[in-house]
Order: sequence, then C-alpha cells, then structure tokens
Amino acid sequence: MTPVCVLVGPPGAGKSTVGQALAALLEVPFADTDALIETTAGKPIPDIFVEDGEPAFRALERVAVADALAGFDGVLALGGGAIMDDGTRAALAAHRVVYLSVELSDAVKRVGLGAGRPMLSVNPRATLKYLMDQRRPLYESVATHTVATDGRTPQEIAELLAARLDT
Repeated sequence: MTPVCVLVGPPGAGKSTVGQALAALLEVPFADTDALIETTAGKPIPDIFVEDGEPAFRALERVAVADALAGFDGVLALGGGAIMDDGTRAALAAHRVVYLSVELSDAVKRVGLGAGRPMLSVNPRATLKYLMDQRRPLYESVATHTVATDGRTPQEIAELLAARLDT
C-alpha cells in the first residue's frame, strides 16, 4: 500500500485544500500528516510546540510521515517542514511527490499572518519568506511534479494534477 501521491510545499501552497479536492476527483482517501499528528498527540500542533517544543513535534512528524508512506493508499499532504528531515526526504524518493509552489504574496493571503501556525508566530511575513527560501530547494529535490498554485483555484489545481497523475 502506497500513497497515490504526496503533496509537499510551504504553508499556504494549498496542500490540504488541493489534496482533498484531488482525492475526491480520484475517488481515494485523503490524509494530512498534521491532522494525524494532532490525533496521536491528542492536542493541536500549536500546543505541541508550546508545551513540548519543536523537537518533540518533529519526532511525531517523522513517525507520522513514515507510517503514512508505508500504509496509506490515497492522497497524502505533508506538513510544510516535513522535508527538512533527511530520512523523510530519502523515503519520498520511492513515491510520486507533487511540489505545490506558491509565491510569498499568495501564501500570505492564504495563511493570514500566523494564526494557528507556530512557525509563523513571530514576524510572520519575514518568517514565511525565510522558510520558503530555505525549503524551496528541498521541495524541488523530492518532487516528481511541480505545480505553481498562484492565481489558480484549488479545483483547477486538483484537475491539473489528476490529469498529470493519470499519464
């Protein structure tokens, strides 16, 4: 059992929204590793960051991603920072990975300025730009497909991906 595809990208790229639309089009389940982590931890991600720290969150994330890559057969969305882990990037090599790219202006419009996103709690715009610049080469390195999401609706992106994945 392996995911139909794995969506990666920065906050605001549309991984969850596009992923749900794509899963509906392909008639497969959808999973988001952030939601899986919250279920496992029994609390929201911001609480994990505050109460347990980022290292604890990243440890939960590594396990959630590895488990989903090994045992989930739908569309899987990874949290924006999951690709920072060497083991996760290595594991993604065996999968169809779609990098949903987004420019800073669209990302800021989509995520707002940090509500519920612990990595964006201080100086959200500058932090988001830094994270996007830092992670872009990693997203590109794991991607088998790249789709720019700027100016497109989630449904348009999902339809484009469904056509690409079908070939």
